[in-house]
Amino acid sequence: MIFYDEKKRIFHLQTPDTSYVFGMYGDYIVEHLYFGPRLSDIDGIEPFKENDAAFASHNFEYHDNSIELSTELSLTEYSFFGSCDMRKPSFHAAYEDGSRITKMKYVSHKIFAGKPKLPGLPSTYTESDNEADTLELTVRDELTGLVLVYRYTAFNTYNAITRSVTVKNDGTQTVNLKSVMSLNIDFERSGFDFVNLSGAWARERWLERRSLGTGTTKVESRRGSSSHHQNPFFALCSRNADEDRGDVYGFSLVYSGNFEAGAEVDTYGRTRAFMGINSFDFNWRLEPGEEFNTPEAVAVYSDSGFGKMSREFNRLYRQRLARGKWRDMERPVLINNWEATYFNFDEKKLLEIAKTAKSAGIEMLVLDDGWFGKRNDDTTSLGDWYPDSNKLPNGISGVADGVNKLGLKFGLWFEPEMISPDSDLYRAHPDWCLHVEGRGRSLGRNQLILDLSRTDVCDYIVSFMTDVLSSANIEYVKWDMNRNMTCVGSAKLPPERQPEVYHRYMLGLYDVLEQITSAFPDVLFEGCSGGGGRFDAGMMYYFNQYWTSDDSDAAERMYIQYGTSLVMPSTFMGAHVSAVPNHQVNRTTPLETRGYVAMGGQLGYELDVTKMSDEELAEVKLQIDEYKEVRSVIHNGDMYRIESPFESENCSWAYVAEDKSEAVLFVFKLMVHTSTLPRRVRLRGIDTEAHYRLRGSDEVYSGAVLENYGIKIDQKRDFDATMLIFDRV
Repeated sequence: MIFYDEKKRIFHLQTPDTSYVFGMYGDYIVEHLYFGPRLSDIDGIEPFKENDAAFASHNFEYHDNSIELSTELSLTEYSFFGSCDMRKPSFHAAYEDGSRITKMKYVSHKIFAGKPKLPGLPSTYTESDNEADTLELTVRDELTGLVLVYRYTAFNTYNAITRSVTVKNDGTQTVNLKSVMSLNIDFERSGFDFVNLSGAWARERWLERRSLGTGTTKVESRRGSSSHHQNPFFALCSRNADEDRGDVYGFSLVYSGNFEAGAEVDTYGRTRAFMGINSFDFNWRLEPGEEFNTPEAVAVYSDSGFGKMSREFNRLYRQRLARGKWRDMERPVLINNWEATYFNFDEKKLLEIAKTAKSAGIEMLVLDDGWFGKRNDDTTSLGDWYPDSNKLPNGISGVADGVNKLGLKFGLWFEPEMISPDSDLYRAHPDWCLHVEGRGRSLGRNQLILDLSRTDVCDYIVSFMTDVLSSANIEYVKWDMNRNMTCVGSAKLPPERQPEVYHRYMLGLYDVLEQITSAFPDVLFEGCSGGGGRFDAGMMYYFNQYWTSDDSDAAERMYIQYGTSLVMPSTFMGAHVSAVPNHQVNRTTPLETRGYVAMGGQLGYELDVTKMSDEELAEVKLQIDEYKEVRSVIHNGDMYRIESPFESENCSWAYVAEDKSEAVLFVFKLMVHTSTLPRRVRLRGIDTEAHYRLRGSDEVYSGAVLENYGIKIDQKRDFDATMLIFDRV
């Protein structure tokens, strides 16, 4: 709900547990006032009217002389370069006369039920207007005619506030946008810790935490995608915050390209949080009559630690960011042939894998890289999306039909955004890749990136994807993207628009994904970017699951999946059981452990099942049977992180049904040490007034005992794993 106090000129945004308050101070300052636990009313909240501090910038000169405060000392909802605010600005533009100063004056606002779609960009949504209220506040620069619309949505059933900005050029001159943040919040205090998710290829989204000091702390990507290295998410938390206690403010950007996000602590002890498209190498020419929309930022406040924050993000993204037929459906257990065969396969081998997989209870075969053109290694054929007749003499439809006859679904891998120099497509269209004329064309994984800022390239991708997906009974698509952007330039854009390529690429990609997923609504689409290199909220709008990481080692996955769960729900996490020794880290872990770790996401297998023993296949069948018993709770329930692998040699997490009728507890041991005793693990999120039976036994426990006293776990070997299921009685 959103309320407006006309006398005080204050807006009050409410979710079930949260209030977000800001107001107009005069006609030129939109001032942030409060973000925290829900308030029943706002009596006593007043503007922050500080006007003087040593070496604070001078008062901003307003035409009506109605404002008497220093903008450097104010707490703002959105800040502008040239306004005497010395902190990082939300908005920075250059005008035709060479000036860069922007001064915005309040024009109007409107509050309405529902949530409008964000043009050309992914965003959260409502299924009915009574699920949320939206505020659109319009401000205008009287000198240039530039108009900004600040858009806020407060959900009525989710504890989330979303923000985005629309920039409209109602003037007569071209405006160069240098920086347009999606979110700016000024906190009156500092003393926060900064939490983010960092990593590298095959080591994505490891949790990092540091104390904020004076100055700027930020994470960013300049790689053309959200990247393996940083995720477009961060949290500010009280120094004592943990999973269950403390204030936590979480911020997530629904965008998949270059971003920046962080916090600046000024010399007066206030903290500015910011998030949006990265201003690095960015410029957008906004012609008269045009508009520019920023990606959506989602803000979540928790008064009960990181656990509550994560569950709020998880539930919102699971139910109001993911879309389509597969959003609420159980996904099939699949086997992918990549680590089983790499490029060395034919139809006969695929059907052998499918037959054995079917006997173990697997429900889908996915054919990975190497099925097209002359693709026997990674040096050729990207862009030539026709089947290799030597490997697949009966084409894609032949192998799909054969797999279907065995009783399995069939899926197919693509890397649509890429092109190999050794390909028919490149020979026909050498200008279709990202490149700068006169400079060398840099390769990554022996490939170039198609220029999706071009409509002809986007049309080509839609065309060949449509042809292939219409040619056979393909029920799943793995959409890969295996390199970052270099030599970023477009042959189609004029010189002054070259800094627009990064964002235009993302807009082109989003449009392609919208067209393809709409044309094939029954297909389950999984995203991938060399593993988890573009695992962000923007992609979740189009893909119902994502390949979490190319590292499928069970021990490494504990860290990766634990960190990912901070903002992304398990229903999005593709997680596979692979062969040992693991081909990324050469580690050997028990099959049971590999299975239980992979059950923390969408369970799949990535190994040659035809080489497994009868005993191992029987264990796989048992794993799948166990998984099918609990996958509804894992994917639709609430997740509770209990023991962090970042803090000890132990790791555990639990999933609890929304009505608390069932709980699934996974407990892992990384390394065993001598002279240690069994430990107690305390369940979280269950009904403490009820009793629970341990499934498969006669043991009954008080919910209060399970949560406060715990259950004894005795794990005696490295990489040991335990799964316990509790049913309310």
